[in-house]
Amino acid sequence: MLLVSEVVEHKDRFVAGLVKRGIDNAAELLDNIIALDDKRKSTQAQLDELLSESNKLSKSIGMLMKDGKKEEAEAVKQKTADIKAQSKDLTQQLEDTKNELLNELYQTPNIPNPDVPAGKTEDDNEEIFCVKTLPDLGEDAKPHWDLIKEYDIIDFDLGIKITGAGFPVYKGKGARLQRALVNFFLDEAEKAGYQEIQPPVVVNEASGLGTGQLPDKEGQMYHLSDTDMYLIPTAEVPLTNLYRDVILDEKELPIKNVGFTPCFRKEAGSWGAHVRGLNRLHQFDKVEIVQIEHPDKSFDTLDQMVKHVEGLLKKLDLPYRILKLCAGDLGFTSSITYDFEVYSAGQKRWLEVSSVSNFKNYQANRLKLRYKDADNKKHLLHTLNGSALALPRIMAAILENGQKANGIELPAVLKNYTGFDRID
Repeated sequence: MLLVSEVVEHKDRFVAGLVKRGIDNAAELLDNIIALDDKRKSTQAQLDELLSESNKLSKSIGMLMKDGKKEEAEAVKQKTADIKAQSKDLTQQLEDTKNELLNELYQTPNIPNPDVPAGKTEDDNEEIFCVKTLPDLGEDAKPHWDLIKEYDIIDFDLGIKITGAGFPVYKGKGARLQRALVNFFLDEAEKAGYQEIQPPVVVNEASGLGTGQLPDKEGQMYHLSDTDMYLIPTAEVPLTNLYRDVILDEKELPIKNVGFTPCFRKEAGSWGAHVRGLNRLHQFDKVEIVQIEHPDKSFDTLDQMVKHVEGLLKKLDLPYRILKLCAGDLGFTSSITYDFEVYSAGQKRWLEVSSVSNFKNYQANRLKLRYKDADNKKHLLHTLNGSALALPRIMAAILENGQKANGIELPAVLKNYTGFDRID
């Protein structure tokens, strides 16, 4: 969440950032946050003053009784009781104000980094890189939903039978290809210095709040209604929450973790041909990389993470492009995001397979994630994450781009993981 002290000090910059995101009442929103924070500080000061006075009076009661001044002592007792009643009211006011302020901050998105392009929709995203030549397999090229039936490697009907739409069953070489991709991505992350973590796939409300998935404005998370638990939409949530309420030593930075998990998303409102087959699922597998970094180094780290994802796509020999998201297309918690898309020759369209983001101190402020510098002073850290990679659309692109007249050729880099180089 936004740091109120920064909002106060650089209000115009924060207003401009929120307006760039499309929030027209940004000035009013931030004025309300500042007013609530002023009220919080004022109420806290009144409460502190009353408690200090109460402590002094309490100490004087014993002295008055000792000196035989019983009536004066009783009067002081009454005054102390009155102060305690006032203190109780102020404590409740303070709690209510803190909650109201926190709710406003939870509902306010991060501001875009200055170099994030202006714009409202994905059409305004800036293309940073695109391969020069796209594969053209001709009019007979099949989309992956036809290929998986032909080679019997993924079964959507069985998934519907067991669970419902959007929960596919991977079979035979399809299952082995899925596992091969996971292991390949994890091995590449380990080579890049990431420590593998196997986190829970169910998280509590505090974890969802910590990384910004809650409040869930778009209703995308699966909630276990008899508890405060949620199925994770991404491994970002548990991997980053490992460091909630943690103070790191500066020498420990950067923290580099990678995790493979299933991910669960309702994808409410999704429909049409663009979400057919593997293009959009309610459950899918993903390898996620997360870094906790010093504020002065987070943008260098962002560049490294972008290069890591790019390297994976090159090794898979998939045609790709990189987009810098415009302000209106940014995720709620992100300050800057690069999307990777692969070209799907069977569908003749681009498919998003990764987002790499720098949240700066937005998540860290929610998480109370800080570090101590050489002078033992505490500062908020920066958090970053990226898909490296999400599997369904990668698999769709591999199947479609590798299709031949008599089978599907797989990327050479996967042969040591699958034990085969084609599906036929």
